[in-house]
Amino acid sequence: MNKILRFCYSSNTRAREEEEIESGDLIEEKKKSDNMVLKFKETFYVSHGSPALAVDDSIPAWKFFTSWKERFPTPPSAILVVSGHWDTHAPTVNVVDRNDTIYDFYGFPKSMYKLKYPAPGAPQLAKRVKELLIGSGFEHVNEDKKRGLDHGAWVPLLLMYPEADIPVCQLSLSSNKGGTYHYNMGKALAPLKDEGVLIIGSGSATHNLRAIGPRNSPPAPWAQAFMTWLKTSLLEGRYEEVNEYEEKAPYAKMAHPYPDHFFPLHVAMGAAGENAKAKIVHDSWDAGSFSYASFSFTTANT
Repeated sequence: MNKILRFCYSSNTRAREEEEIESGDLIEEKKKSDNMVLKFKETFYVSHGSPALAVDDSIPAWKFFTSWKERFPTPPSAILVVSGHWDTHAPTVNVVDRNDTIYDFYGFPKSMYKLKYPAPGAPQLAKRVKELLIGSGFEHVNEDKKRGLDHGAWVPLLLMYPEADIPVCQLSLSSNKGGTYHYNMGKALAPLKDEGVLIIGSGSATHNLRAIGPRNSPPAPWAQAFMTWLKTSLLEGRYEEVNEYEEKAPYAKMAHPYPDHFFPLHVAMGAAGENAKAKIVHDSWDAGSFSYASFSFTTANT
């Protein structure tokens, strides 16, 4: 405890001493509280697949998401999500006190549009994200003071943290940039793990909507080939190849006609730091072309 000034006892000085002692106790409690923040060694990339995941327990990945807190019980102080459904020219954070639920999909049952995920916003985290990115050379980082959470964020979180009581901030990606750009974005955000922030990239390991087949159809050969390459590359730590997937991966353009659902993976990789260890935390398929493979990236011991 910090040294506390002592005074000769009198009616006035006793009161002052009690105030000093109380103030010192509060400082110590603040220090203890700061030290109790649980640090994360892992970042995650999750495949959120179809918006129907929110209500359809027949999707094989549904159990993975609903058992999240059993497998990963560390409670985050806040959550940062990079979703494939927010694509901007420059990195942008949502700075709000309460997150609205964005229904950025169509053709689903009406009940889907009544679901809510009113998680608190995380404006302080948003400012911290902006600070870290600018400090790492990202010249322009914008703030959006109205946007809530798109379904790439709230659908998996609805199953992972259904209480919706953890502050959530969302960061956009830029599909006009490349994999290395997003990997470096993740590297800039790495300090957040020590501040109790859970970093999640949310996309789909394969994402070709034109190649969707019947619900229980086996995965297409091109999808299997791409996923074999991706899992092998990640588990062997060949992150540079993953950053250059368009040239290195088989059927890269078939697996991802557009890169928006793949770049969240690069952010999660980068945020775990160099020599991070990748692990497959879930692996399933749906509709012939949707891989729900999800990965953790554990920071290397230093």
